[in-house]
Amino acid sequence: MTEPLVLLPGMACDVRLFDHQIRHLSADRAVTFCPITQSERIEEIAKAILPQLPARFALAGLSMGGIVAMELMRRAPERVTRLCLMSTDATTDTPQVAAAREPLMISARVGKLDQALAQMMRPETLAPGPGRMALLDLVRDMGLGLGPDVFVRQMKALQRRPDQQGTLRKIKVPTLILCGAHDRMTSVRRHSFLADLISGAELSVIEDAGHLPTLETPETVTEHLRGWLAV
Repeated sequence: MTEPLVLLPGMACDVRLFDHQIRHLSADRAVTFCPITQSERIEEIAKAILPQLPARFALAGLSMGGIVAMELMRRAPERVTRLCLMSTDATTDTPQVAAAREPLMISARVGKLDQALAQMMRPETLAPGPGRMALLDLVRDMGLGLGPDVFVRQMKALQRRPDQQGTLRKIKVPTLILCGAHDRMTSVRRHSFLADLISGAELSVIEDAGHLPTLETPETVTEHLRGWLAV
């Protein structure tokens, strides 16, 4: 039986992050989009969503979604048939990065979520090109739709996230590491490090993408996922 696919989004993103992938991959299998807005702790988010997921499933997460995906692998490796990590990081926040999140949370709490979102996702985090500003507008719209409470919860969860290097070393399922060449939030070097931790992992770098390849190069990402699902 073809296993279902579970998609976990990045911070301040809704289902539109995976629009192309859902529309095209759902022709062959059940595709579930799972929000990650439940808690201020990555561990609690994973604990909350596990009972909602299929008994066995392929798992793909982007950015914060990748971080939650790693925690799901730590908690229930027997339920995940294959793993895709996109635009993400297995390590904890440095003290500098954790401190830099504080003013963004303050802005969100005092009615300036728009400004906080703009500071979080700057133009240079995406690949250059004529569509970049439209994608930033979409990111802003997704974040505003989720609201300031979700923004603050997710920021706190990222500040406190666990290191998952030990988890990755234990992974035995087919794994795809996918990243954009222009990603300044989670560099290609970081993704190469992820791939080195996982036995047999495949690393693919998309030349025309930055931190949000599912939106920047949707057809390319969908084809990569199709190949990964066929392994």
